[in-house]
Amino acid sequence: MRLRLTSIFLLLVLLPLSLAWTSVARADQAQSGKQLVYITSDRRIPFWDIMSRGIQQRAQQLGHQVQILSANNSTKRELEHLALALRQQVDGLIISPTSSSAGATLIKLASAAGIPVVVADIGADSDKYLSFIASDNYQGAYELGRILSRALIQKGWQSGRVGIVAIPQRRQNGRERTAGFMQALDEAGILAAGMRQQVDFSYTETYTFSRELIDSEPELRALWLQGSDRYQAALDAIKDAGREGEILLATFDAEPEFIDMIQSGQLIGAAMQQPFLIGEEAVIRLDRHFHGESVTPEHKLSVLAVSADNLQTHLPTIRRNVLGQQVTP
Repeated sequence: MRLRLTSIFLLLVLLPLSLAWTSVARADQAQSGKQLVYITSDRRIPFWDIMSRGIQQRAQQLGHQVQILSANNSTKRELEHLALALRQQVDGLIISPTSSSAGATLIKLASAAGIPVVVADIGADSDKYLSFIASDNYQGAYELGRILSRALIQKGWQSGRVGIVAIPQRRQNGRERTAGFMQALDEAGILAAGMRQQVDFSYTETYTFSRELIDSEPELRALWLQGSDRYQAALDAIKDAGREGEILLATFDAEPEFIDMIQSGQLIGAAMQQPFLIGEEAVIRLDRHFHGESVTPEHKLSVLAVSADNLQTHLPTIRRNVLGQQVTP
């Protein structure tokens, strides 16, 4: 009789716990396998493709499905992609908008539909997102500006000017890059020659802007590209102007060939964001939200200011987080 009472007591104690555990398990099961959409400004640009791969890998590891939609730098297509995501009633949205103002529109419409939004770089003129994962553009540009300034001073070119081929300054990340870089130049007493803002991010545009800066400023001693994928256009412009060996080149972001170019001195330095890591972090924050965990509204990742002096130290991080190489699924 005592054994039976003991069994009944244990049953009464353990049954609620069992039901609670079953409820938690069911909740976890319901929260797994979410449908995500990533709307990127232009996957044709390697940076966004690498970020897309970071998003895909982390989503797969966490059991979620993700659809990648590239706007190809078109605001109209970006809105069409959002409309598709709303019709599909997706569980979470990650955006890298074409501009900060466009990002605010995407967030407003998604929030009205009850879809949590994580902004992955570029920024948005809104704070209604779940989380904003970004590179520390100011820090990276500032440190790159210091690398370039030291190189100019070492060559005795501190009186020379620096031309800037910029990403659109309507983007938050563009404004931060310019501000950080200009602070470094100001501290070194080096002057900028002017700025040209990219529109279509093409080879022709970058070449034209580079030649304009070279031809309009005889004292030009460096070009800084606020992107990386059209670096060859700048090199060709320098060569065609007959200024090889007289104008240094620095970039924001990175391409696989930059490792050799920095080692050889063809590229004086690059401020390398970590797009693969940004993509992973964006998915992680949505996953935490799905499980009822708190999510920090903003998270900044460091930008690697890489030169020949520190390349080998940063190389493992560059291969994985910057270039998306040597990544195990």
